[in-house]
Amino acid sequence: QVQLVESGGGLVQAGGSLRLSCVTSGRTVSSGGKGWFRQAPGKEREFVAAISWSGGSIYYADSVKGRFTISRDNTKNTVYLQMNSLKPEDTAVYYCAARIGRTPGRSAGEYDSWGQGTQVTVSS
Repeated sequence: QVQLVESGGGLVQAGGSLRLSCVTSGRTVSSGGKGWFRQAPGKEREFVAAISWSGGSIYYADSVKGRFTISRDNTKNTVYLQMNSLKPEDTAVYYCAARIGRTPGRSAGEYDSWGQGTQVTVSS
């Protein structure tokens, strides 16, 4: 059984910062690629960022490039998403995802397990 637990969401003013964390547990997940996705009300889930097992390959959505940073600490089975210069359009539920493959993935279908999500609200 694979479990992912996100934390760190909340309410922040535009221009502010938040750091999301995702702790994973279960067989093999610590050695796989990890990703962050988000879903705003009435919209489809969209890719935000992804990182390979080694951290050597990282992908970002164009909408967050230069503002968000994904990282991981494999000794703690934790992946992070540092979000700076937040905008109201970043408001969404943010989901952590894990895949067995070691490379990062940009599509939701490439991931095997998902967390329950954490709400991020950015006020203008």
